[in-house]
Amino acid sequence: MNIPLIIANILTILAFAVHTFMGDKELRIIEPKDESDTDFLKREKWTMARCGWHWISFDLLFVSLILFLINFTDFFDSKNTILQILSLYFLGYSIFWLFTIFISKDFPKKYFKLGQWILLLGISIFIFLGIK
Repeated sequence: MNIPLIIANILTILAFAVHTFMGDKELRIIEPKDESDTDFLKREKWTMARCGWHWISFDLLFVSLILFLINFTDFFDSKNTILQILSLYFLGYSIFWLFTIFISKDFPKKYFKLGQWILLLGISIFIFLGIK
């Protein structure tokens, strides 16, 4: 039993659930209600942002499935290669998240209020620690 990989798997499943359901609820806070937007530009941009949001939801679900298969089956032959890629993938997510915060306008405690980078980095580390 590979405890770091199981922790990473649990984190990705929880992140998927929170991202999908609570995240969509939060997105609805900024949903355009302006009836004067006759060209539907705000609606189009919001819908595109929502699609992008759930693209990430799918990423989290897919990684959860891959980690489940690695943790509990012999489905893959090259588990270590897949884990190395996933570890780099989440490290990349973390770096891009931090960079986007860095280039965005400042507000108090922005690195902690938008602390998803911590989760992404944690998942990366747990996957890395689980490589045999």
